[in-house]
Amino acid sequence: MKRVITFGELMLRLAPNGYYRFFQNDQMQATFGGGEANVAVSLANYGMDSVYVTKLPKHAIGQAAVDSLRYFGVDTSKIVRGGERVGIYFLEKGASQRGSVCVYDRKYSAIQQATTADFDWDSIFEGADWFHFTGITPALGENVVEICKEACIAAKKRGVKISCDLNYRGKLWTREEANKAMTELCQYVDVCISNEEDAKDVFGIEAEGTDIYGGKLNHEGYKSVAKQLADKFGFEKVAITLRTSISANDNDWAGMLYDGEDYYFSKTYHLHIVDRVGGGDSFGGGLIYSLLNGKSSKDAIEFAVAASALKHTVEGDYNRVSVSEVEKLAGGDGSGRVQR
Repeated sequence: MKRVITFGELMLRLAPNGYYRFFQNDQMQATFGGGEANVAVSLANYGMDSVYVTKLPKHAIGQAAVDSLRYFGVDTSKIVRGGERVGIYFLEKGASQRGSVCVYDRKYSAIQQATTADFDWDSIFEGADWFHFTGITPALGENVVEICKEACIAAKKRGVKISCDLNYRGKLWTREEANKAMTELCQYVDVCISNEEDAKDVFGIEAEGTDIYGGKLNHEGYKSVAKQLADKFGFEKVAITLRTSISANDNDWAGMLYDGEDYYFSKTYHLHIVDRVGGGDSFGGGLIYSLLNGKSSKDAIEFAVAASALKHTVEGDYNRVSVSEVEKLAGGDGSGRVQR
């Protein structure tokens, strides 16, 4: 069984019920999630040996966060316990022409205050095949940039493949800070995952002839973005998610994979969104699963996009779908008919 290590921050998510605005009533749903944790859950659901690494407090909320991963079969044995805080994010789901809103309360979280001494990467990567992190994690601070760098170096020494989702978050750091840190980290990366905005925000690489707000995506522009990224860092593969936002509830969703020789575009799904948080992470999980299991580039991008399309129908950060469900959709059955 292939072993995948993911590293990042696991957060408490607090969200009003349904499409209520913040504190429109006095109730909030409490769940857990985070970019790399979401990937770990997807991989566990697909039957992979999925290991999640982070730092969490020893108190009851930290334990609840750990337990949320254990429920899905994620290996939590490498999680470091310590610190005082679990990071929090507040989510207000958008509807129609009102976009979703995320408010972060993660300063001084356990992982943000972690040090390189907290993680024994040589031990963590024993028997590992793949390592995944996102641009959200080094955005937590210079100390976490160094932790990510040490992880990448240790992974490379063991011949472990590395993937990174650029995932630029303007509320966490500036474009200049992101460019500096990600330029350093991406030299270790084999598979880069991006979207129509991240490559521009982090590296200034932009798809020509594209208007993400007006619903105009230019395939040739994305080919250029992928090739520029691959040429700059020597990536083996570049995957780009393609989202056309019609409204907060309705999107068109597709993806592209560049394998250094050819460009593969998936079919496009017309989504009516239940919850879009974690959509990119489910794409990453689907891509990692596909590549580790020897799928062709075409089949890999179809599986990744189908997995992500299904995530948009699932409440919460975690994608609660199986390989058979994803393969059914990727194979063309998107009818949504009742299964009896």
